[in-house]
Formats: sequence, structure tokens, C-alpha cells
Amino acid sequence: MFLRPLLSLRRSLSSVGIMASKPAKVESNSSSDDEATSGPSRVSDAKDDSTIEMIRRYMADKLGFLDSEEKSHQKVLEELTLDGVVKHIKDGKVKRIITMAGAGISTSAGIPDFRSPESGLYNNLEKYNLPHPQAVFEIDFFQENPKPFFLLAKELYPGSFKPTICHYFIKLLNEKGMLLRHYTQNIDTLERVAGVPGEVLIEAHGTFYTSHCLECRAEYELEWMKERIFSDQIPICEKCPGVVKPDIVFFGENLPDRFYSSISKDFDEADLLIVMGSSLVVQPFASLVNKVKHDCPRLLINREKAGEGDRLMALLGMGGGMDFSDKSTRDVAWLGDCDDGCQLLADKLGWGDELRKLVKEEHERIDKEKESETKAEGKGAKP
Repeated sequence: MFLRPLLSLRRSLSSVGIMASKPAKVESNSSSDDEATSGPSRVSDAKDDSTIEMIRRYMADKLGFLDSEEKSHQKVLEELTLDGVVKHIKDGKVKRIITMAGAGISTSAGIPDFRSPESGLYNNLEKYNLPHPQAVFEIDFFQENPKPFFLLAKELYPGSFKPTICHYFIKLLNEKGMLLRHYTQNIDTLERVAGVPGEVLIEAHGTFYTSHCLECRAEYELEWMKERIFSDQIPICEKCPGVVKPDIVFFGENLPDRFYSSISKDFDEADLLIVMGSSLVVQPFASLVNKVKHDCPRLLINREKAGEGDRLMALLGMGGGMDFSDKSTRDVAWLGDCDDGCQLLADKLGWGDELRKLVKEEHERIDKEKESETKAEGKGAKP
């Protein structure tokens, strides 16, 4: 009903530069850059802020938007830094944390960006004449020719990698009774390997942990699938002639039902959101940052800022994404490697040694298990 006025407003804001795309990131330590940004641009920024505030109040007053506008602009964190988040936790204001993770938490484990044509993993697939590299993850192509996927799956199969500091930090949050839910985009199952219980896991893009027949929907476990993948077989259902596919979400498939059924309750209860290693561009996962309440702090641990939203939507209180400007009341970005960020956060919370010990012991356990498996395979091999 109010779409036309909003579009008109957007055009008006664009005409004065308020809704223009954010400038490209420029990094420089030169004093001349500082001088260049200290003049007219700052005056322009101040003018934009004044205009935005005027429009915000007009909409709250005249159009009925932003009834809780004043409340939503109260400061949530004393300072918009990692230390501010730490103090918020130490002050006892955090008891139900939601963590969200992307591929960035697994890169230090050696897992490549397998969806990228430049990753090198696609080189072995050239002989299959894929219409394009991503076709290997398209459900229509898989149903016609599953072999390329299972060739690639052999390179990526869970069990070939160890969980990272990030994975064990998530486990530590759960052990301390603070983890409400962990939402992950990853299909590598490293959260499970790290010992994060299945009941707190939401694997938004699916998992290798279970597999189902595409025809009769019979379920198969991880080891069943592993045996067939590593023997270079296309997994065929034992109950019908159907192909068995790991429960990862292919392009053209819906996300798991549990993803949608958990969102509303979880994000309404959360009192801290930690996003790790995600570019926050893939929907609907990326939009989850808007689901928490306005007084819930949001911490991004990533190599670069992500999830910054549309200024008009933020203006209207309609979930404009994360805001890392000095006008923010609750959003913090810690930029760097995810493992370093999680370890630093643990150190500041007084959990650093506990996390280091957990990682060391768990990696030693995994090494021993792999060694035992290798010996068992050697004994079972034919002379």
C-alpha cells in the first residue's frame, strides 16, 4: 500500500546522494588521504545524517513507522569494539548466543573453496564436459549424471580434515551452556567432528552426515556413503534402483525444513549474535542477521566487513542489515582470520587456555583415531 511512496522516497534520497551505493573500500595510511576526507566530505556526511534523522522522525510521527524508534536508538554496547562485547558478556547480559558460520571458519582446516572454478578441484571434471563448473552442484544435472559430483566428493569428504579453533570455540560455548543454536552454511560436518551436538546445529545448506535415496527416500549413514565414494562407486539404494545423494542442498533444492522452523523462536530469544567467516550474501541465510531483536548485539568475525544493509530499509526499521558506522548502537566488526578472532575473544573472556587445551586434546584424539584406522586397513589388505 505504501510501496509507491517508498519508491518515491528512495528516488528523492538518491537525488541528493543519501541512497547512493557505499563507496569502494580505500585503505591508505597517508596523511594526504586524511586531509582529503576532513573537508567537504565531512560536511556532506553531516548533512546526510541530518536529513536522514529528519526523515526518520517524519515517518515515525506521520506514517506510523518506527513506533519504537527512540528505543531502537539507545546504545546497547558501551563501546562498539570486541572489548565492548566482552564486557557485555562478563556483565551477565548474555546467556543465549546464536552463532552463524560460513566457509571462512573452515579454510584453516585446508578445505578449499570448492564452489569456485579457480579452486583446482574442477580440473578433474573437465572430461565430463560440464556445461559450467557449478553444474556439478545442480540437482537437475546430478539426476542426469551423478558421477562428476561423487568424484569431487571424494576430494572433499568429511574426515579428511580437522576442526579449527572456530569450531572448538563453538563447542566451548555449548559446554558453558551459552549456545542457543549454531547456524552454518558449511556442509563439511566439522561442527559434528568437533563435538557440537546435533540438537544445537542447524545445517542450512545440508550435510554429508546423512544421505537419502532420491527415489524411495531410504536413509543411509555417513560410513555407508563413505565406503561407496572411496571405492569409486555411484551409491545405489539397497531397496530400489535409485541413486543415493548426501543431504547437502544442491542448486535447485529447498533448504531443510528445520532451518525455517527454528528461525523465529531462536532469533527472538537470542541476546548475542556472532557471525563468523561468512560474506553474508547468500540468501536466505544472510537475512538472518535481521531476525534478532533491536537490543541484541551483533559481532562479525571475518576478514572483511559483510552484511551491511540498505540504508532506506534500516531507516524504516525493516531490517537494513548490519551497521558498522559510528551511528551504530550494537554492531561490531573484528577483521582478521576467524581463528585469531575466536581465540582473542576466548582470551579476553578468560577462556583462552581452556580453548587451547581443547583444540590440542581433540586434534591428538583425531590423529590417534586416523592412525588406528590406517593400521586396521593395512591388516585387512590382501598381500
